[in-house]
Amino acid sequence: MNKTKLEIFILNFIILITIFLIDRISKFYILKLAEVEGSVDIYIAPYLNFFLIWNKGVAFGLFAANENMIYNAITVVIALIIIVILFMMWKNDNIQRYYLALVVGGALGNLYDRVVYTAVPDFIDLHFHGFHWFVFNVADIFISIGVFCLIVTEVFNNNLSNENN
Repeated sequence: MNKTKLEIFILNFIILITIFLIDRISKFYILKLAEVEGSVDIYIAPYLNFFLIWNKGVAFGLFAANENMIYNAITVVIALIIIVILFMMWKNDNIQRYYLALVVGGALGNLYDRVVYTAVPDFIDLHFHGFHWFVFNVADIFISIGVFCLIVTEVFNNNLSNENN
């Protein structure tokens, strides 16, 4: 492994761990608050509350399952996807590797919760005039930003290659 590749690996690792730790700290705070107060339902602003729910599904509660076999299968699939993305991050030599690090950092935070708590604590509740978005957490924010940036980069790169042809 050459020096540049090692430096990139270390930077990606720092990004990934930082995101994981930010997610863990936010969830630790909310879970401690729930332990002390019995529940979490905090008014932050007219469009934002902290409201703790436990998500047994994947992103935004999709594919929620109460049966252990299905839950465990989804958890294994998530772990395998994280491994694939780590490999992609390692092999990638452009800006996309940093976006992949955002996705993996968030995904590892949620995977940790799935393994330790058998559900993911979600607590950020955005709403507007009675319409509530899915309740989510900090890990979901980083996953969404990473995926959005990957999509934008891909669209931008495809447009550039189409213009050059």
